[in-house]
Amino acid sequence: MDTTSDQVTKQPLGGRGARERILRAAVELFYEEGINTTGMQRLTEVAHVSKRTFYQHFPSKDALVEEYLRRFEEEAAPPGELVLTRSDLPPRERLLGVFADPPGGITLRGCPFHNAAVETAHTLPAVREAVIRHKEIFTRRLTDTVREAGATDPETLGRQLAVLFEGSRALATSLDDPRPVSDARAAALALFDAATSG
Repeated sequence: MDTTSDQVTKQPLGGRGARERILRAAVELFYEEGINTTGMQRLTEVAHVSKRTFYQHFPSKDALVEEYLRRFEEEAAPPGELVLTRSDLPPRERLLGVFADPPGGITLRGCPFHNAAVETAHTLPAVREAVIRHKEIFTRRLTDTVREAGATDPETLGRQLAVLFEGSRALATSLDDPRPVSDARAAALALFDAATSG
């Protein structure tokens, strides 16, 4: 008899508690270890649920990936992006917040939406739609921020800042080095100041 699986099935498995544990495990594992490398065994162990309980809440791992991204959309924007919604900061300060260095000691993993796009290679329509929707909203927030500051061409500048943000996060993740984010911040502020100096 498999005592390990028996112990797992004795955990509180029903109701919203199990679903929430699965989602918390997905947020942790998909972001830190990757979507493709996180198998069902790992997910169910960290969530303290049986595979049977998992499938009662999610018909597939793909469905969990969709819900994982929905959680970022609805409850907690990826690090660095939420500052754009703060009305108590002037536009330049919001922009500085977007390009702030990641906290010391934090392993760089990039944007969860970008990571999902790369890992699923647009094979999951719902994930593809969530990624595109999120990136369009983020670019629109950048555009609104620089428009508020009086930028001469906010649409172009918003797209340029989005490219700097995405590129710097991806490179910082690849190198495990925060310096690309600092470089992007300097470039972003130069663009911002040039576009709003009039």
